[in-house]
This record gives sequence, C-alpha cells and structure tokens, in this order.
Amino acid sequence: MTDLILFWHRRDLRISDNTGLAAARQKSPKVVGVFCLDPNILERDDVAAVRVTYMIGCLRSLQERYTQMGSQLLILHGEPTQAIPKLAAALGGKAVFWNWDVEPYSQERDRVIIDSLKENGIEFLEKNWDQLLHPPESIRTGSNQPYTVYTPFWKNLSSKPKSSPLETRGGASEHNMTGLTQAEQEIAKQAGAIELPTAKDLGKHWDGELIIEPGEAAAQERLEEFCTRAIEEYKEQRNFPAIDGTSRLSAALKFGVISIRTVWQATVDALENSRSEETETSIRTWQQELAWREFYQHAMYNFPELADGAFRQSFKNFPYDNNEEHFQAWCEGRTGYPIVDAAMRQMNELGWMHNRCRMIVANFLTKDLLIDPRQGEKYFMQRLIDGDLSANNGGWQWSASSGMDPKPIRIFNPASQTQKFDAEGEYIRTWVPELRSIDTEYLVTGKITPIERRAVGYPDPIVDHNKQQRLFKERYQRQKEGMVSG
Repeated sequence: MTDLILFWHRRDLRISDNTGLAAARQKSPKVVGVFCLDPNILERDDVAAVRVTYMIGCLRSLQERYTQMGSQLLILHGEPTQAIPKLAAALGGKAVFWNWDVEPYSQERDRVIIDSLKENGIEFLEKNWDQLLHPPESIRTGSNQPYTVYTPFWKNLSSKPKSSPLETRGGASEHNMTGLTQAEQEIAKQAGAIELPTAKDLGKHWDGELIIEPGEAAAQERLEEFCTRAIEEYKEQRNFPAIDGTSRLSAALKFGVISIRTVWQATVDALENSRSEETETSIRTWQQELAWREFYQHAMYNFPELADGAFRQSFKNFPYDNNEEHFQAWCEGRTGYPIVDAAMRQMNELGWMHNRCRMIVANFLTKDLLIDPRQGEKYFMQRLIDGDLSANNGGWQWSASSGMDPKPIRIFNPASQTQKFDAEGEYIRTWVPELRSIDTEYLVTGKITPIERRAVGYPDPIVDHNKQQRLFKERYQRQKEGMVSG
C-alpha cells in the first residue's frame, strides 16, 4: 500500500477552501483527485444539458488546477460503488476521502462504498461536511428536533459562529502536491480512468452559450463583482427580474466551485465595511437568502421523503387536474399571462430564471393550472443550470403550499406581481417580443384585449385566475375537512 490518497470530488469542484481535500493533504503530500461520471445521475430524465455542460467546464478548470498543483484529476465513468474502490485498490491507495452530501441517493451510495473500502482495508474520512455552514445535526430545536420552519432555523443558525475559509497552501502556480507516476497513470487507465468527455459525448449537448462561466476562478470573480456592484442594494433590487441585482452564484454553489464559507465570509467583510443602515440591511437580507439554501439542505437530510412528494399531509393526495395541454403551454411560455410566459421563455433559452419569477411560475402552475408541483419541479431540473434537488424541491413546495411553511395558502396574482416587480414591462418585453408594442398599462395589468392579442400573435389566457383561485381554495378546504373527519 502506498501513501496515495484519492480525493473523490462530487459537489466540491475546487481546490480552495475544501475541507475534505485539506484533510487529505494534511495526511499525505500524494493526493490525486478523482471524479466519477455517475450513470445513475446522468441517465436520469431530469438532467439538464446546460447543467452538464457547466459541470464539464468546471471539471476542465479543476483539472488545470490539479496540474498547477503538481497532481492530476482522474475521470471515471461508471457505477461509483464499483469504480471508486476498484481504482483505489489498483493504485494501492492508502485512503479515499470525500465530502458528505445531504441527498438520499448520495448517502446510500456512500454507505455502500464505505463497506467496500473497509473490506479492502482502505481508509476513508468519517462524515465530513463541506457544502454547509453547519452540519445538519448541529442546528436543532430546544427539544433536539430538526427545524421545519425557517424563521427559528435562521435565528439559531445566525447566532452560531461560522468557520472561516480554509487557507490553501501554496499559490496557484506552486507544485505542492504529488501526483501519479507514469507507471501509476497507466495502471489508472487500466482501472477505468478516461479522458474528460464533452457534454455532447454524454448525450447532453447544450446549443446556447453559458450565461455563468464555469470554474473556481470565475465563481470567485463573480462573488467579488457582486459584492462591489450590487450587494449594497440587494434588498431593494433582488425582486426585479429586469435588473441584474442577484449574485447568480447558485450554480457555483450547487457544484461547489466556491464554498459556502467563502461566500459567507464575503458577507461578513461587507458588513464590516458598510457605511449605512440600508447597506447593512441589504447584506443581512442576502445572508438570509443563503440561510434558505442551508434550510432546504438540512430539510432534505432530515426528511428525505421530501424528494418524493409533499411535506404537508393535506397535499399528499391533493386532487390536481394535471391537464397536459395546460402543462405544455406553461412549459413553452404560451399561457397568455405575460410575466409567466416571459419567465418560462427565459429559462428555456438561458437555462436560468430569476428567483422572483421562479416563485411566480410555480405558484401559477399549482394554484392557477392545478397541476401537481412535482411536474414543474421536474421540468425545472430538466432546464436549469443551477438545478439542485434540495433548493428546487424546497422552492416548489413553498410555492405549492405543500412544504415547510407556516402560512398554509399563498396565491400570487400574476398581474399584481407584474405591477410590483416589472412595472414598466421591461422584463416582459425582453422575453415576449410580440408584446413590445402593447401599451405599458395594459401589458402589466394583463388587460390586453383579444383583438390586440390576435394582432400580435399572443394567446388568450388559458385559464381565468379568479376562477381558478376560488377552485383551488375550495379543494384545499375539502382536503382539510377530510383530514379532520378522517
């Protein structure tokens, strides 16, 4: 057995501030990275081509970083429970380290791999959290239960000290890791190591450009740019989809090309440099949004059944209509509701959608079209560059009123949302170009006449919002009454 440690990257495609990688480098200078293209994930029908393209770009960047550090990032393609132990055994590896994940599949996969490593006498790192500010077991209620409501979760989380970002030994050009010898590289190839494929090679070709540049350096630059440009006005600007007022770091955090500790430290530094109460409020608002991400990650870990359906009992068998024509109209951005259609077209073209719009379209699908949120949740995962099980599921359950939310029913009026957050119709005109000539007052109120709609080739509303709102409330009330009588 050699002193080699394989570090298995999953949702941490970076060198800097990586807790598991740092632990490996403390134990041995000979650390080699490995990433396994998992068919159990890649061959699912909810994997977005844009997300795979972004991931491949991040892996390419990570390979360059390993080369700069004097080592290699090996690529495998196959069942991880077989491929990882096989590679470690072939190379005579001392240990395989990795960072833990909250998702149900990942936890089950890791348990299988741990058993295999134990059988072969190969060390592994005990449960090590890197994607979270705090381990799920450390944020608990007074009765030692996981939180199911965000506000008390936030109060607990915000009161706890946060770990500082880890120092990365050596500069980007300094060789301070030892990689495989030429002979060992040949052994790795025989054990399944391959060249990094393209997204197209994996059957996930994305035709458009990536609106978010992949890689560790790009994520760090995006964070710095946001903190310089927009963080001071984040509270006021974050809800307006026509304004670039958000960080757009969600994809980077999903794949871990930047750590949550680094991002949080940026908020701490910004607070220290703030010069007004308004600026401080904006920064704390962004911290609360980061805590929503944490809340949904903890929720998925503590309640894995969330991945399969509603948290609230009254929505486990809710009588949705699930009209297929309505669903397709929603997917394609032709519902006749301008703000909804603009948002869906933005996602279909860019692989990204503004968060305010995510809430609007999810609420519309579940409350206006009466379609099961799991259909929309899946469609988002098929399209989004930042598609993440925990965050996507949490957002959809919040919008559908089926999740962890003390307010039982939340219904958005598309016209009211437009008047609040796209009052001049700028966002709508960008993504629904056939409506550019419509007078702003009629555009944002939704009071476009049928004649005007036909003239510009825009559809009539596929449902009546007020009618559907009443219908949804009636069904919800019957569900509640049925639970009581049952």
